[in-house]
Amino acid sequence: MRQRRGRPAEEPANHDRWLISYSDFITLLFAFFVVLFASSYRDNQKIKKISEAIHIGFQSMGAFSGGQSNTGVAYHDVTPDPAACAQKVEETRKETTSPASDLDIVELRKQLEGAIGQEIKNHEVDTRVTPEGFVISLKELGFFDSGQAVLLPGAAAKVERIAKVLSQHGLELRVEGHSDNQPIHTAQFHSNWDLSTARAMAVMLHLVNDSGFDPGKISVAAYGQYRPVADNGTADGRKMNRRVDLVVVSAAPTPLPVPDVGK
Repeated sequence: MRQRRGRPAEEPANHDRWLISYSDFITLLFAFFVVLFASSYRDNQKIKKISEAIHIGFQSMGAFSGGQSNTGVAYHDVTPDPAACAQKVEETRKETTSPASDLDIVELRKQLEGAIGQEIKNHEVDTRVTPEGFVISLKELGFFDSGQAVLLPGAAAKVERIAKVLSQHGLELRVEGHSDNQPIHTAQFHSNWDLSTARAMAVMLHLVNDSGFDPGKISVAAYGQYRPVADNGTADGRKMNRRVDLVVVSAAPTPLPVPDVGK
């Protein structure tokens, strides 16, 4: 009889394949903790630098002497440099100046409050700082009748008091006319563009002709309803949008002498 051929032996199952996945997981976990440690170390260094700077600042004012902070950062007695301290003070002061100039906004606001404090309390005039510069906003209330571009009685005196303050600083202004979004079509004004332009021109002409403002330092712009500062969907919002803004563009630079090309 022929011998029956035996079945080939089966290869033993490999039960160690999980080690590959496990080693990959451990490698990723290690990398993750390395990143966390690096981030924590970097942030800790920043905190130490900030803490030391604060300590030096207080020490320069005599608040405390050298030692060690609660964060473990060792400090030493430091003799502050007067020039460096003065520079820091100047940098801090400039943070309150207009983006368009070295104008001291705090001082200018104080002078305006002295000149038109009652109008500011009555919400006829508002002041604010924008990316374009310091803005003095003349609301329709107190300056114009609805739909008109003629200054109300008493409004001229308010403009003159504002001009007196601004003229002391040699400022350059842009007079901007604005309106709400309510349509207007009269014999005098065919659109909000016309109304906002006429109001800006009325203020500008009074600044130049009656208040002595330098005409070389003033310009006019009109935006109609397209640059609102409040929601035109409400009566209060529309009231805020009907305005003439005096935008302090910059402090006028000292003109350079014109060379005499004839010599």
